[in-house]
Amino acid sequence: MDNFIVSARKYRPTTFNSVVGQEHITSTLKNAIKTQQVAQAFLFCGPRGVGKTTCARIFAKALNCQHLTEDCEPCNECESCQAFNNSASFNVFELDAASNNSVEDIRALVDQVHIPPQGAKYKVYIIDEVHMLSGSAFNAFLKTLEEPPAYAKFIMATTEKHKIIPTILSRCQVYDFKRINDNDIIRHLQYVSQQEGVTAEEEALRVVAAKADGALRDALSIFDQLVSFTGKNITYKQTIENLNVLDIDNYFKITDYIFSDDVTPALLLLDEIMFKGFDAQHFIAGMASHFRNLLMAQNPGTVRLLEASENIKMQLQLQANKADRTLLIRALELANTCDFNYKASNNKRLSVELCLMQINANYLFKKARQSQERK
Repeated sequence: MDNFIVSARKYRPTTFNSVVGQEHITSTLKNAIKTQQVAQAFLFCGPRGVGKTTCARIFAKALNCQHLTEDCEPCNECESCQAFNNSASFNVFELDAASNNSVEDIRALVDQVHIPPQGAKYKVYIIDEVHMLSGSAFNAFLKTLEEPPAYAKFIMATTEKHKIIPTILSRCQVYDFKRINDNDIIRHLQYVSQQEGVTAEEEALRVVAAKADGALRDALSIFDQLVSFTGKNITYKQTIENLNVLDIDNYFKITDYIFSDDVTPALLLLDEIMFKGFDAQHFIAGMASHFRNLLMAQNPGTVRLLEASENIKMQLQLQANKADRTLLIRALELANTCDFNYKASNNKRLSVELCLMQINANYLFKKARQSQERK
């Protein structure tokens, strides 16, 4: 059996241009190389799975590339690039601070810094999860970070910037990586699907992107899971079944039910949803998001704020056109309050049912008042 390589590794970017959703970072790094204004230390901050370590590796490779492209991309063909790609470079060192966080580990690194690079311009040190270093390890690192040899460059990555001591921060150029938006994740998953010969519905990939919460690595891991579950044909139905995601159709139905004369169907559908094993707080948080999307869909200027497929956008607009704006705002307020107070409630199911009945009561009250005004 061939060794399986997960998509997150197989499709890991090897050039700045292939990095997804971090153009503000990659363009700055390329300009630094182009103008030869490369700082001595960099700190890459941001959520997990957004490309911090990947960018650090590409940057390290580009710094020693012997034949940079016109766009300041590593050529991936020269001796230095080949050595890096084969994990055989003597000039790029990676340290996982999560497991090498003692002062002795940093002192060993500092001793290496004084050895000049071999056949290259720079020695680059990539320190991942740098926030895990102990206080004494940070202190042992300070002097070297402040006055390193001209050939030494340090690239540190962390998910918890607030844990980095100010004396380290002041010695680094800080780059803040952002969460990758759903559309960028979907486009990348479509590219991976095409490369792997997998057919995937856009709605299914949108569920994956939402589940990944801005982390491309998580999205690729979920994608691999779905391929194992479905084979080479990923459908929306199979995706929500495998990932235990509540079908958006349920939110459309319940919205119609609570803005009607009888709230009973809404309560029965809630019971059906909970019987399938869905958490009531997960449901009410989804309802709040649905009300928010309906409000955005009512105004042509805010439709672009909807992170949904064209088909779902059309459904949202159709339902939004039938709903009263003030009732939607009140429904959003009630759902948000229910979500906020959910953990403190002794009868969690009742709190969600009460929320649905209150929204329905607001609808009935407004309908009765409008009827009286007509008379």
